[in-house]
Amino acid sequence: MNSDRAAQLRADMVERQLRGRGIRDENVLAVMAQVPRELFVPAETLSRAYLDGALQIAAGQTISQPYMVAQMTELLELRPGMRVLEVGTGSGYGAAVLAGLGTSVISVERHPELAEAARSHLASLGWGDVRVVVGDGSLGWPADAPFDGIVVTAAAPRIPAALPAQLADGGRLVVPVGMRGRQELMLVVRRGD
Repeated sequence: MNSDRAAQLRADMVERQLRGRGIRDENVLAVMAQVPRELFVPAETLSRAYLDGALQIAAGQTISQPYMVAQMTELLELRPGMRVLEVGTGSGYGAAVLAGLGTSVISVERHPELAEAARSHLASLGWGDVRVVVGDGSLGWPADAPFDGIVVTAAAPRIPAALPAQLADGGRLVVPVGMRGRQELMLVVRRGD
């Protein structure tokens, strides 16, 4: 896919899939228009990089639907300089969007091969403050807590107990909760204890 075609597909994605479905944060929209999603999908799905849906990547995982990345990012209400924990790096696309907003990102991935590929994708992009680590994301990343925002990119049957405690006061946690086929996007805001 040539760069002009990719830029046009990104612009269409932002207008139709994101702005058209209610995403209003202009910073999120601008970053989504800049991050080359085609760098984060397998070669065999390149032609579908900007379609309105999740795509298969390695280790039986997916790269999230662009709308979900935008909605979850918007709910975090991020500002430059904030610290964010991403649970579930996948291909690194979400981490690139978060870092594009000027945040410092730690992204936890349980599959070492995905973590390594994400590091490579992010390095090829050449922007942002992202550290990809391998671990059990349901435990968060207590060594670097507290975080201003935590985003969980895969559904959990319930909010992982370790995560709210790793939020800074006023910090926001966004997580899809439920079983396969029926999930709700939950927002938790920490106020004191």
